[in-house]
Amino acid sequence: MTSRIKRFPGVELSSEAFYGGKVTVVRSRPDAKYAWSAGEAMSRFLEELQQGRLIARTCSGCERILFPPRMFCEECFRPTDAWTYVRDTGTIETFSVSYLDKDAKRIRDPILVGVVSLDGASPKMGMMHYFGEMTKDEIRIGMRVKAVWRPPAERRGSVLDIAYFRPLREGEP
Repeated sequence: MTSRIKRFPGVELSSEAFYGGKVTVVRSRPDAKYAWSAGEAMSRFLEELQQGRLIARTCSGCERILFPPRMFCEECFRPTDAWTYVRDTGTIETFSVSYLDKDAKRIRDPILVGVVSLDGASPKMGMMHYFGEMTKDEIRIGMRVKAVWRPPAERRGSVLDIAYFRPLREGEP
């Protein structure tokens, strides 16, 4: 049987003791260096976004095109096989009408966000993003949309290199 500590030895430090100079304090700002990698699939995905392209991975095991790309297939548990480009058009799978902005402040005109299944990827493979050039009364599940890309000089290798998805116009590829 273990014994429980009834009382810790020593005395608690009060704020007054700590900040009032009654105890020794050392302040230091370490010169920490670090590197971060998004991994092979996501790094390539972000590089392609900066070039205005959407890329996926193919899996010959289950014959799917995975978007966003990943190096291993979660269906058949094997490495994916090759890179393939998908189109910047797609179909709205789900959406939300939000009266809160990015800082959770109430707004008058809603933000439209949702998931787009992209053409060229397997069904239900898509990305969550903003919708524009439509109102909350016009947006609907099943609506065909197209990406609106930021100008090349403004792209940073982020999903936000796509400003939003807008309705696909008649006759547009």
